Amino acid sequence: MHNVAIPNPENPMLTQSTAQQFARDWIHSWNSHDLDAILSHYAPNVTLTSPVVAQLLNQPFGTIEGQDALRSYFSRGLTAFPQLQFELLDFLFGVSSIVLYYINHKGTKTAEFMELDASRKVTRVVANYSADKT
Repeated sequence: MHNVAIPNPENPMLTQSTAQQFARDWIHSWNSHDLDAILSHYAPNVTLTSPVVAQLLNQPFGTIEGQDALRSYFSRGLTAFPQLQFELLDFLFGVSSIVLYYINHKGTKTAEFMELDASRKVTRVVANYSADKT
């Protein structure tokens, strides 16, 4: 099992160490291609907005909702890109959000803004991609 930190109910704000551990675990889950480990970071009611969703699913708003839809989408991506690997460049964190900045399997930069609930599960993701390779 992955070591996502359990929140302190007396201090729900993310700390640098909690955010860093979340970032490492998230990247490791993706690089291991373990769909259940990947999904363990997301709340059941998660929404994800991405230009890739818009393109692959022909969904004009680029948004999918719920962990079941996320499972299907992520499974499709892992199958389509068996060489998928992410390299974490940096992370930024706020009170209850984190931005992961990484190089994706295509060699382009990605930034994902994630809002977290009190259990440190992602409830909303907005993905952004660079146009050029690094």
